[in-house]
Amino acid sequence: MKRNRLLHMVKLFSLIAALTFVLQFAAAQKKEIVWSAEEKPLADQIHGLRALPDDVRAGTTKDLALKIRKLPPTENKLRLAVNLAGLSTEGDFGHNTLQEVATTLAATLRERPVPWQESNDSDAGGKAGVREPAYPYLELATLVRYEHVEPTVDLNNDDGQFRAAMAQLEADDRKREHPDFTLKDLSGKPWTFADLRGKVVLVNFWATWCPPCRKEMPDLETLYGRFRSQGLVVLGISDEEAAKVEPFIRERKVSFPVLLDPGRKVNDLFVVQGIPKTFIYDRQGKLVAQSIDMRTQKQFLEMLRKAGLE
Repeated sequence: MKRNRLLHMVKLFSLIAALTFVLQFAAAQKKEIVWSAEEKPLADQIHGLRALPDDVRAGTTKDLALKIRKLPPTENKLRLAVNLAGLSTEGDFGHNTLQEVATTLAATLRERPVPWQESNDSDAGGKAGVREPAYPYLELATLVRYEHVEPTVDLNNDDGQFRAAMAQLEADDRKREHPDFTLKDLSGKPWTFADLRGKVVLVNFWATWCPPCRKEMPDLETLYGRFRSQGLVVLGISDEEAAKVEPFIRERKVSFPVLLDPGRKVNDLFVVQGIPKTFIYDRQGKLVAQSIDMRTQKQFLEMLRKAGLE
């Protein structure tokens, strides 16, 4: 049991964001990342993005995308492009900013394609020996599918990886269309998704250690208070132990149900490989909106409107 738990956690952290990709890339090369004089300031700026106010962060993110695009086509350029892409969806930084980030990533992959990766994750539920699109292509496909940007660069020479990544995301979405699960909240009360038909259900995957999760939680609490009387149910799902989650929730006075998924069965059901993730279902149980990262209150409101809440 402990071994399976460890394998699931390794899988989650390996895919959570572009920062992890940077570390994995370096480990795979068995060498320390050495930034050039031109690259180092950009790497430092990316590292400090979360500390910036959102309005400043939007402009800085766009500026970084443009500067990265001008770098020589090296491994470090790809690291920077992927890292920036992973952080660019943590909030509402504008479609134009996201487009520049996606354009930079697509252009970098065109200059320096990444080989397919072979899955050896059979112990964690995958299929060993199966070719999968490399993480940078999944990151680009995620921006295109969920943030509605255009790749802008012809990827016909990517050996089909971008198309495979898009197909993988489509398959993941099909798995989320009709979830069937029961989890207990912190008080031990069971919550079954099927029993919530007739309600608008917002399912949010989060963890206490996740900065973007913590940042969006007050907005979720506000929206729960505003729309609860109209039939909104917010289910916060964490794969952590109750001993860690309970004091966190109590300190922040979170009133919506927080469900525990220590075995990650529901995380796997929703194909959650990075958090926060949010899925909204209308009163008929149809998936009408989802987010791949942290959302602002304004963005959550736009998502809830698709389920009929104003």
